[in-house]
Amino acid sequence: MSYTSPRKRSAHPRVFLLLIAAVIFLLFTFPARGQVVMTEKGKEFEPKVLHVPYAFYNQSFGAAGGFVYGLNGVGQKQMSILGTVIAGTNDALALYIVTRDVQVPFLTRLFIDSDLALSTFGKLQSYTDGNRDYTGERAGSNDSSFNNYIEGPGNDNFARVKFRYLLPLGSGSDEVVSSVVLDRGLLSEGRVGGDSWNPLVSGKTFLEMKPYWRSQSVRSDDRRVDRQTNGLEFSVFRENTDFPRNPSKGSTLRARYTRDWGLFDSTNPYDVLDVEFSKYFSLGPSKMFRQRVIAFDVWSANVFSWDDYNTRNNGQAVYHRPPPYAGAMLGGLWRMRAYPTSRFNDQAAVYYALEYRVIPEWNPFEKIDWVRKHLDIAWWQWVPFVEAGRVAPRWTVDELHRKMQWDVGLGIRAMAKGLTVRIDTAVSNENWGVQMMIGHPFQF
Repeated sequence: MSYTSPRKRSAHPRVFLLLIAAVIFLLFTFPARGQVVMTEKGKEFEPKVLHVPYAFYNQSFGAAGGFVYGLNGVGQKQMSILGTVIAGTNDALALYIVTRDVQVPFLTRLFIDSDLALSTFGKLQSYTDGNRDYTGERAGSNDSSFNNYIEGPGNDNFARVKFRYLLPLGSGSDEVVSSVVLDRGLLSEGRVGGDSWNPLVSGKTFLEMKPYWRSQSVRSDDRRVDRQTNGLEFSVFRENTDFPRNPSKGSTLRARYTRDWGLFDSTNPYDVLDVEFSKYFSLGPSKMFRQRVIAFDVWSANVFSWDDYNTRNNGQAVYHRPPPYAGAMLGGLWRMRAYPTSRFNDQAAVYYALEYRVIPEWNPFEKIDWVRKHLDIAWWQWVPFVEAGRVAPRWTVDELHRKMQWDVGLGIRAMAKGLTVRIDTAVSNENWGVQMMIGHPFQF
């Protein structure tokens, strides 16, 4: 869930608890990081059931309400299944269903994650060509205008299934599902990795494959844009942190290749390679803070097929490029959080982020009965951060590091019902935005 405030829009921060309640239930993009069973110190493991109405506001939905039903640890201790329906004043309706860490019977090293989304909106925005006021400018490029987008009623639907196979290396050689003990939400006993850089000694390594499909349409006053994509993602992911839900030491690394062959309803074929590395440094506790962590992330992507094309019968060239919401793009929930989703999209991209994550000793939510019962906030976290990145029409070190975009921000995060939820506010020289989602922003 994201909210950006350009010059011609206005926004007001919402009550913290209301936002926490909203983002807890938007789990359709909850990242899978590693199969972990969590137990609070001195307690037995208990499955959790969620069935809660909620309310929130953002640009896409307007004033909205929804209902969520979820199961966590039912059937399999590491597994989660959730569904939510949402209706908003912006003629918006949505259904999201998600499963995480489903262990395949008789193939104990194979896990499945899945996402399904069906949604319609009275107003959708896309940074793609078609705005008559910017006919000589490519929308989404690094030097493009903030207002060079098309907007109108639209739909955004997707389905994806990720298969994750745990290799018998490092921690994964004898521990398929890790068990940890928490003390008020922080790691007390056990860990997943972070002891060594050597994948044969520490951490877990996954081979991943994800079939995916997505269809987005926007109907502006001037034109209708329909973008469909389907294909496969292949990736290698190394989880080498002590506690994937809230790392304090170690690192993660993912190399991913995405291919759309142009089959079925796909708008055009393309292929993309992207690599992301995250590193965490623990500074230990202090008098004021239970935990202090420096988190660093770097990511880069290149669309190999960008200049390839085929010619239709009418002579029109169809370039092999991903939709604005895929490929080498910046802006939105995860990267360059001051900007709208896919604000920048091109052949290549680079991104850097630095966060300082601190968890204070003081937890005001422990004394609020309703919060303790329904949200169970074990800790809250303050996160000042800075981001820099840019997109470019070719992948070269020199071009990707000239005239970079930037933003600075502050996040308020919490562990609620065992999930890390976040509200990140960032500002740039162009605009400011609020991003609300499950999980820390790296390695989604």
